[in-house]
Amino acid sequence: MTATLFVAGMSHRTAPVEVREVLALEEDKLREVLAVLGADGPAAELMILSTCNRVEVYGVADVPGEARAAAFRALGAHRGVTLAAVEPLLVTATQEEAVRHAFRVAASLDSLVVGEPQILGQVKDAFALAQACRTVGPVLSALMSQAFSVAKRVRTETEVGRLAVSVSSTAVELARKIFGSLEGKGVLLLGAGEMAELAARLLMESGAMPLYVANRTAARARDLAQALAGTAVAMSDVPAMMARVDVVIAATAAPEPVVRVADARAAAHARGARPLFLIDLGVPRNVEAAVNHLDGVFCYDVDDLQQVVEANLRERQREAQRAESLVEREVAKFLARLRDVEVVPTIVSLRERLEAIRRGELDKALARLPGASEETRQVLEALSQSIVNKVLHTPIEKLRDSSRAGHGRRWIEVVSEVFGLRPGDRPDR
Repeated sequence: MTATLFVAGMSHRTAPVEVREVLALEEDKLREVLAVLGADGPAAELMILSTCNRVEVYGVADVPGEARAAAFRALGAHRGVTLAAVEPLLVTATQEEAVRHAFRVAASLDSLVVGEPQILGQVKDAFALAQACRTVGPVLSALMSQAFSVAKRVRTETEVGRLAVSVSSTAVELARKIFGSLEGKGVLLLGAGEMAELAARLLMESGAMPLYVANRTAARARDLAQALAGTAVAMSDVPAMMARVDVVIAATAAPEPVVRVADARAAAHARGARPLFLIDLGVPRNVEAAVNHLDGVFCYDVDDLQQVVEANLRERQREAQRAESLVEREVAKFLARLRDVEVVPTIVSLRERLEAIRRGELDKALARLPGASEETRQVLEALSQSIVNKVLHTPIEKLRDSSRAGHGRRWIEVVSEVFGLRPGDRPDR
């Protein structure tokens, strides 16, 4: 029976989070599941990808349905969930569709937010865990190796992952456009909200520094400043600080603006030609709207940032179309490679068989020529190798060609029969 490459599971597209979260196991539990399935399961190869958005089993099995059932029965057993409860939500793809799915997942084309970078690391972690549990073989190894390559090409050859799609990352992207480089750009953080903290961290990761934190509660300002390796300042010092820093992130819960036009005008005057960038994440807004009319002052509120996010998402979708074309080309390459994998064991056995014959006959010939010179021995060695290579050429080419044409199995049997290869040498798939 021919083994089949398959992927089965559920994702954010097919199952609600309350179901996905039940089957999403910790690494130690996944290790237990792989150990059990690897030892006694119906799959020759197996890998489990478990994230907040998907739980998928990649495998190679004679009967994919049995392997899928065994895998999800084992996953559910850890949380008291029966196979029958999740079966209607499972989706299965085999061979070409499975390859395409693996490439699209690794390249983040199947993600909730297309182009997000985390999924590739999660796929790599899943593969590494399966390797550690010795549940992957030549097919899944080849599949994942090419999936990682495809993901890298999608990221470097398209714009899918380059456009910011969160408010915080968009703010940083806009700051980079205004200043070019963020190296050494000072940042003033007003408030201590989660979104503002994330934007500050992203700015600092891009080289922005120093960081100052002002908050209505001084203790909170000190704590956050310490966490971000910054300096706490008093709210009363904010107008003066705006003249010193380059980026102001305002994210307070104040019912009225905390950055007034007069303060921003004074700061702009003191800065001369140096621009001032204000990111207003507050609702109600923390910065008076008229600030944006001042020369050299750029202010974006949450609606402005959200418009940029939506534009970037649309652009990502357009870039995703280019990425899909790249994936299709790589799927065709992998399928050809997969078919080669099918005949490789027979080719290896064939070479070993003829090499054993060559070596045996050469030893017999040399035994009859005890006085043969080194030159004669080398000539006989080269002659016998040449004969073997010529004999092997046609059957090996035939095996490869027929495999790529989808008829590899028949020629595997023919070659094995003609050259007397042992049944154990014949590949199962």
